[in-house]
Amino acid sequence: MSANILILDDEKNYLLILESLLEDEGYNVTALADPEMGMAYLEESEVDVVLTDMKMPRMTGQDVLERVKKNYPHIPVLIMTAFGSIEAAVEAMRIGAFDYITKPFANEEMLLSLSKAVQYAETQQENVRLKREMRERYGKGSIIARGKGMEQVLDMVDRAAPSRSTVLILGESGTGKELIARAIHNSSPRRDQAFVSVNCMALNPGVLESELFGHEKGSFTGATAMRKGKFEQASKGTLFLDEIGELTPELQVKLLRVLQEHQIERVGGAETIDVDIRIVAATNKNIQEAVAKGEFREDLFYRLNVVSLFLPPLRERREDIPLLAAHFLEKYSRINGVEFKGFTSAAMDYLTAYEWPGNVRQLENVVERCTVLTRADVIDADDLPPEIKDEEAQFKSAVDLLPSRLNLAETMDRIEGALVRRALVKADFVQVKAAEMLGLSKSNLQYKLKKYELAGKAK
Repeated sequence: MSANILILDDEKNYLLILESLLEDEGYNVTALADPEMGMAYLEESEVDVVLTDMKMPRMTGQDVLERVKKNYPHIPVLIMTAFGSIEAAVEAMRIGAFDYITKPFANEEMLLSLSKAVQYAETQQENVRLKREMRERYGKGSIIARGKGMEQVLDMVDRAAPSRSTVLILGESGTGKELIARAIHNSSPRRDQAFVSVNCMALNPGVLESELFGHEKGSFTGATAMRKGKFEQASKGTLFLDEIGELTPELQVKLLRVLQEHQIERVGGAETIDVDIRIVAATNKNIQEAVAKGEFREDLFYRLNVVSLFLPPLRERREDIPLLAAHFLEKYSRINGVEFKGFTSAAMDYLTAYEWPGNVRQLENVVERCTVLTRADVIDADDLPPEIKDEEAQFKSAVDLLPSRLNLAETMDRIEGALVRRALVKADFVQVKAAEMLGLSKSNLQYKLKKYELAGKAK
């Protein structure tokens, strides 16, 4: 598609020459003698490049440049100026002009400069598009949740995002901690800057230190050039430190200094470098227990724990399982070039009843597997992996997830209450059906409903 060029020049001869020259090259050209009209035109129309004269009555080229940079920062501005006004053009370059061209100009020079500006505009537009897609994909609105627990998390995301305060995300593996971290970034004033992610468990301590802080040339064997670390790469943006509980004591001290002073030193370097970053950290560990055991610095914990979010495991947000399963089915159907109508009720019953020790990540993997291996256009119970249908394995996985120290009577009450609640849901809240499923008399079920403050239909 041809680029749209806006030309502003009070000399009508130049307007005619430029309009003819650029249209012959295939550009869509709008030529105006009044720069104020040009500013109004920008509000209503798509413009890729602005080409403006420097000296015009009422509004100079520099005025045009400042207005465009403020309101349309993705649009490059080319300045045309007489030879005697080059100093003004150089000043315009300093405040953001893409290039300047002296009058009278050679056609080849004008076309070359304009071509570069158009290429730059295309790159800027692509960046804007990609950032918009990233915000849509990883913004709060992309998070699939219906239950009260996740509603509270998303409310906290809304409240925490505008600040630069550190956020600590807690939860089991696979609950979506990085997705929440990206949502915080994409809802913050830093959304147009970098989001940099580091898994602190994936690298050994020496490599992780260089990865985070960078290194100077010659600082260790193999350091053949200076390299910026993740702190510098994330400057003005957000740094996500996943599995923060795995940091060694030495790296905990260094991270504490960054949080306190907003400064780093590269490995092997003596220069102090300022960094403007917002840190979001995450862990699946009981971090307070690690502090109590002396495995994690208490002062670092308090620096990280300014705002804390707990992501509930999938087994505690079962109402979201059908929504998530449908989302992943659509996603992997598209990726694998197949079409599915959905899940049978039997398959969905198994999915919602399973304990999901691997949480949302495990559910995603199961649905992806089904889209690859299922031959019909509906996923049935027989298409699910064996562990999803193995009731003994489900029971064992549920027991394994319980804490080693617990009050047996309280725990048994909670399990019984959960089983009664599940039976009610499956029986469409009809007490007689639920009692049959549980092997209870109706009066016994009613006693348990009262005990656990549950409700059901009499018939």
